Formats: sequence, C-alpha cells, structure tokens
Amino acid sequence: MAHLPGVGRPHLVVAFEDDVVDLAVLHGIGLVGDGIDPAVFCSPHLNALLAQGPEGWRAVRRDLREALLDPGALPAGALVPLDQARLALPVAVGDFVDGYGGLHHATNMGRILRPGGPPLQPNWRHLPVSYHGRAATVVPSGTPIVRPRGQVMGEHGPRLVPTARLDIELEVGCVVGVGSELGRPVPIDEAADHLFGVVLLNDCSARDIQAFEYQPLGPFLAKSFATSVSHWVVTLDALEPYLVGGLAAAQEPAPLPYLRRLQPALWDLQLEVCLQTAAMRAAGEGPAVLSRTSFAESMYWSAVQQVAHATANGAALRPGALFGSGTVSGPDDRHQAGSLMELSWGASRPVELPNGERRTFLEDGDTVGLRGGCGGTDAAAPTVALGEETGTIVPALG
Repeated sequence: MAHLPGVGRPHLVVAFEDDVVDLAVLHGIGLVGDGIDPAVFCSPHLNALLAQGPEGWRAVRRDLREALLDPGALPAGALVPLDQARLALPVAVGDFVDGYGGLHHATNMGRILRPGGPPLQPNWRHLPVSYHGRAATVVPSGTPIVRPRGQVMGEHGPRLVPTARLDIELEVGCVVGVGSELGRPVPIDEAADHLFGVVLLNDCSARDIQAFEYQPLGPFLAKSFATSVSHWVVTLDALEPYLVGGLAAAQEPAPLPYLRRLQPALWDLQLEVCLQTAAMRAAGEGPAVLSRTSFAESMYWSAVQQVAHATANGAALRPGALFGSGTVSGPDDRHQAGSLMELSWGASRPVELPNGERRTFLEDGDTVGLRGGCGGTDAAAPTVALGEETGTIVPALG
C-alpha cells in the first residue's frame, strides 16, 4: 500500500501494510527525495509536495518503492504503527468543485424531484454540471458530522431548524497537483498532468434545506457544512493500470471538441457504502453494507473533463484543489445507489437494516463508512485500496 501518501502530524507519511512510513525520516538519511527541500516532508499538508510536479512525485514514489524492498533495514522511527499515527486532512483545500457526473444518480434525482418530466436537464449531456463548494468545511475521515440547521418551508412559512433529511453522497474526489495559469484553459489532453490522485469523498447533504434554498442559484447551506474525505490520496500513477472507458466512452451526443478525449478516462473502482447505527454499535454489531457499485459503470463525466471544463473560461487551478465526481450510483437504485435519497426513493421506501431498524435519512449516532479500490470485484479487499472514509452524525448545536 505504498501508493497512499497522507499526513501524520507533523510529517508526510505513506501507508505500508500495518504501518505508516515517515517520509521526513527517510529523506533525512538520503533514501527519498534527493534534492527536494526537507520542509516539503515536514509539512502539515501534501501541497508542498504537489507543487514539485509529476517528476518530483514520481521520483519520490520510485525512491520509496526501492526503500521498502527491505523494510527491516529502515532506521528506528521510520515505521510507525498505523493505529498510533495521528492522521490529518491530506491537503489544504483551497478550492472545492463538486460535480454531478453520475448518469444514474442524476436520472434518479430527476425522477424523484420532477416526476413526469424529463429526468435530465437539457444541459446535462453537454457539459459536466458542477458548482463551487465551501473548501473550509472539507474535513478528514473520522470527524463528527454536526447536523446542520437551515431554513425549511413549514405550514406557516419558513423556519430555521435542524435538517430532518440528512443524507450521504458517495463520491470520488480528485486532487489537483499542478496549478495552471490564470486566463489559459487546460486542454483536455493535458488535464491528467494536473491531477495527483484520488480520495473517497462523502458530500453530506441536507435535502430539506436544499429543496427550499437552491433556486435559482443552487446549493448553499445544504452542502457547505461538511464534506468528509479519506486520509489517503491514491496517486493516478497507481490507478493507471485500471483505467477503462466505462460510460464516458459512449457519450451521446458527442461533447464539444474541448471535452473530447479518446483515451480511457474512468477508473475501474468498486465502491461500498456502509452504515452502523448507535444500536448496532451498542450490540457489538458491525456496519451493514447499504450499496455496492462500480465507478466506471456509474459516471458519465470524467475528472479530466471536469478540469477541462472548469478552466475553459480561463479559471486557474491551484495545488490541493479538490474535484468531487458527483454521486456514484449504479443502475439498480435499491442496491447500487450512493445516497439514501435514492435508496429510500425520497423516503417512500425505508431501507431495512439487518437488526430490524429502518432508515430513510441519517439519524444522530449513525456512522457512515465509504470504502473501495481497484482490482477484483470486492470493495472490502481490493488490490489497490483507497482506504476508508467514516463520519458519525451528532446533534445540531445551539
């Protein structure tokens, strides 16, 4: 698992079997990153390493792979047990863009919210629909998710109340490595060179707040309270053997030339959403799997298309910027959906849990878990793992 860089305060670390490798220690004895400033490996975030560019990242990865051929020869302090590492948010997220690129999710949401009408808006198959989110509330896995407050419409008008429809959104986040120049669009064939790796991402959503506030400008309080990501960033180099065409290879109608890419652009990721209620935890029961889905069979728009579109107007990229894929849902909305909104079909069919509890949306004390990876069909034991993202819902404050 040496393809997973992250941050273990106060140094950059990499997951390796049941340990983490301290890159600052290896750099100090000349095993990793020759010629790179030591401050890069003692940073509280990956951003300084991202700024080294692909040649720098790949040199560090090559050095690390060689050093780990004989882990027993590493000096004291180079390996730290994973359960003793103080893991943190892997990147300082300066910009967060959340997409809506899942074909089945977008179709399901259209059918739930606009029954009888066309499920997809006229623009959806022409561009990767996205919005700029709040980067300051991107949090690392394990951070409690405080139930947000917002305005919802009641019988006697709007009220400021805690959301009653708190939802999950299974996504894959793509981390920008190399920035771009303001005013210069990034061509589609160069977009992958600006991307470093991916994380699991739960874009928490308050559906009732969103329903009242989103017109005409889109999500605000319903999406800005917490976006949780996994601790580890899997590099695109590690994922390259698992690139496939997927749904993105059959886009119809063909997008405009600036969004066209001939090479495969989706990763063959197998993903899972799990839920453990407070009652399950108290009884010693593990999480229940709510859904399993394939990223490549769910996503219509790819990360490189997101980057090409986001910069088409000249907007600049910055190292550490985060692009959310949009909710990953497969064609079976009962077993492959990446949100409770779909699994419960707008709360009309509660999800049955193994202990007899039922859920339409998240309740206080629920812990949501996302996991997945590439290689094989088992998201719990892939060849290349993405780690895990978890978060427990706690009551609204105030």
